[in-house]
Amino acid sequence: MERPAWAPQGIDISVPSVSRMYDFYLGGSHNFEVDREAARKAMEFMPGLPKAMQANRAFMRRAVRYALGEGINQFLDIGSGIPTFGNVHEVAQGIDPDAKVAYVDHDPVAVAHSQAVLEGNEGAVIAAADLRRPAEILENAEVAELLDLDRPVALLLVAVLHFIEDSDDPRSAVAALRDMLAPGSLLVVTHAAYEGIPLTREEAGGTVGVYQNIRNPLVMRTREEISSFFDGYELVEPGLVAMPQWRPDSPTAPENEDPYAFSGIAGVGRKA
Repeated sequence: MERPAWAPQGIDISVPSVSRMYDFYLGGSHNFEVDREAARKAMEFMPGLPKAMQANRAFMRRAVRYALGEGINQFLDIGSGIPTFGNVHEVAQGIDPDAKVAYVDHDPVAVAHSQAVLEGNEGAVIAAADLRRPAEILENAEVAELLDLDRPVALLLVAVLHFIEDSDDPRSAVAALRDMLAPGSLLVVTHAAYEGIPLTREEAGGTVGVYQNIRNPLVMRTREEISSFFDGYELVEPGLVAMPQWRPDSPTAPENEDPYAFSGIAGVGRKA
């Protein structure tokens, strides 16, 4: 397999990547046939996965606009993946040119591509770090230089927590980040759940099995389990809801029209 210029040396391009599969679902071009094959296999069980991912991105953009409306113009996006059209810095800086965005991902492909996309943008950086080690994220030199942690930050954990198993204690990681952020900071979360998927649990379980087979387990949590990530935050109205139901731009927005768009739970919380 020929290695394209954007794929860094040292990564195994014969193994599917969750970041590149997500890029494929969104119609991006930074993925390999191995990623497309795994994504198509997942879609055999859940054909509406691209619609769910589009709803996920639409929620993220609304949450960014909400944060800016609340006077928060600093963003920490952990598990940011490969930046595609309409990412956090494009939305935020399109409204407030002074907005600061720190992306964090542990996937070397996502980091390398982000570096290329962000070149020349003094208000955005990418750091190679892992959500499971939160101190390393906020102690990263680039992140620490860009973000003023004495002021509120919007912490984005969008479509990332469901890739961290309970054995890795994601709640402690989220709590550690919370404790390092200023009062008034926001937590923005989307999470996969069986609730809302227009399939039986057994049918949807086929997609979960695909991710298990590529050694990136997809952990489907209940609404109650997802709400525990917001300990120490006050949920912003309308609370934890299906992604299209969180402050939609309009009742007839495109993401409200496909049942698969409701295959995930979203919420925003504010630190007291």
